[in-house]
Amino acid sequence: MVLEGSSEALCPPPSLELRPSCNKSQPSPPLGSCSTPHDGLFPGDKEPVKYGELIVLGHNGSLANGDKGRRRSRLALYKRPKANGVKPDVIHNVSTPLVSKALSNKSQHSISYTLSRSHSVIVEYTHDTNTDMFQIGRSTESMIDFVVTDTAGSSTSGGGGGWQVQGAAGEGVGGGGGGQSAQSTISRYACRIMCERNAPYTARIYAAGFDSSKNIFLGERAAKWRTSDGLMDGLTTNGVLVMHPAGDFVSEPAPGVWREISVCGNVFALRETRSAQQRGKLVENESNTLQDGSLIDLCGATLLWRTPMGLRRTPTLKQLESLRQELNAARPQCPVGFNTLAFPSLARREIVDKKQPWVYVNCGHVHGYHNWGYRKDKGHNVGPGGTAPASTGERECPMCRRVGPYVPLWLGCEGGLYLDAGPPTHAFCPCGHVCSEKTVAGWSQIPLPHGTHAFHAACPFCGTWLTGEQGHIKLIFQGPVD
Repeated sequence: MVLEGSSEALCPPPSLELRPSCNKSQPSPPLGSCSTPHDGLFPGDKEPVKYGELIVLGHNGSLANGDKGRRRSRLALYKRPKANGVKPDVIHNVSTPLVSKALSNKSQHSISYTLSRSHSVIVEYTHDTNTDMFQIGRSTESMIDFVVTDTAGSSTSGGGGGWQVQGAAGEGVGGGGGGQSAQSTISRYACRIMCERNAPYTARIYAAGFDSSKNIFLGERAAKWRTSDGLMDGLTTNGVLVMHPAGDFVSEPAPGVWREISVCGNVFALRETRSAQQRGKLVENESNTLQDGSLIDLCGATLLWRTPMGLRRTPTLKQLESLRQELNAARPQCPVGFNTLAFPSLARREIVDKKQPWVYVNCGHVHGYHNWGYRKDKGHNVGPGGTAPASTGERECPMCRRVGPYVPLWLGCEGGLYLDAGPPTHAFCPCGHVCSEKTVAGWSQIPLPHGTHAFHAACPFCGTWLTGEQGHIKLIFQGPVD
C-alpha cells in the first residue's frame, strides 16, 4: 500500500494516459451534473426508462416535514435526455501547492489525491456518452440529485465501540459548503451511482461525489493508495457501506455481508474503525453492481435500491389502501371493550385515532386503547383505578397475562419496503408497524448499521431496533361477536 509521503508514490511520470477503467473488473466511475429527477422522457418514447429507485429507511412513505424537491424519502432514477457520465482520462503528478491551480478549470472533472504536503496526484475525467450519473449527499447544492440527511433515531454522535467516526466538518471529502448540520456524519457529497444507458441498464455505486467545482478532493487524512496497475484509489472519511442480498431479495430474502466501496468502485472488507486510514482487505469476487435489495449506508442514513422488476412485486399505495379497507371491513373488535377497531387512513399516519388498534407486542393480542393493566410489581407508580403514566409502556395483557410493551398499530405505508403484497398479518416489535409475514421475516434477519459502531435489525418503516426472539409478532384479532 502507498500512503501519503511514501517514496513509491513519487515514481510515476508527471502525466500518464489512463486505461478506460479505474479498476480491473468494473467500468469507470462517471459524474452526474444535476437535472430534474424525472427528465428521462424522449421524443416519441411512450414512457421513460427507469433504472431503479432509492428508498431511505426509517421514513414510512415520506419525510416528517413532507417530500420537497430533491429532499425526499424516495427517488426514482430515470434515463436522462443526454448522458452526463464521465470516465478517467489522464493522471497528473503535481506539487501540492499547485493543486488549486491545476483544479481551476471548472469544466474539467477530476479527483485529487493528496499524498503529502509536497505531492498530489490528480486524475482528470472525460465525458462518457454511455452512462448517466446521479449524486447523493447531504449538500443542497444543485449537483446533488438526492439530498439525504440523518435519519431520526440514528446515532450520529460517534461514540462507543470500535466504529468511531468524524463529523462532517472533518470529512476531507469534496469542497465548498452546502452542509446542513456540523454534527451530521453524512458526507456533503457522499456517493454517486452510474447507470449504463443501454440494456440491461446496470447500476454501479462509487464512494464520494463531485462538488460544485466538479472535483473530488481526498486530503492527507483520507485513506488512499496506488493500485497494482498504477492508478489511484481511496476511501471517504466515514465510508460508504453496501450489502447485497445473499439470494433473491423477494423470493429468498437472506442478508449478505456488509462491505465498503471505494472512490473507484472497488469492494473491501470493513475497516477496523469507520474512519481508520487503513483500508480493509480487497474482496475481488464481489462487485459494486447494485441489485434488487442492495442496501447503501452513508453513516447516518441507509438507502434501499429497488429495481423496476423488484418493484413490480411490491404493493402500490392503492393496493395498501385496499388492504387497509379489507382489514377494517372484517370489523375487528377489542376483546375487552367490544368496541370496533379501525386502522386510520394512510394519510393520517402517526396521528393516533380513537378507534386505532393497539397490540401487546409480547403476545400479539390486539385491543382498543385503555389506560389500565400496569403491574405494581414492575415498579410502576400505579394510581387509583390501576392507571399509570402512558410513558411507562409495560402492560399486562388481559387475555394471556403476559407483560410487555403496549403500542398502537400502524400500517407500513412505503410499498417499496415490502417483499410481497401479502395480507398485513404481522407487526414489528416493539414499534407496531404492520405488514406481510414475509416482509417482517425478511427484514428481521438484516443487520443494519446503527450510528457509528453497531449492527442491529430494525424496522424499515421507522428505524426502531427490533426486540424479542424474532423481532416481529403475529397479530391476533378478535372478530365481531355478532
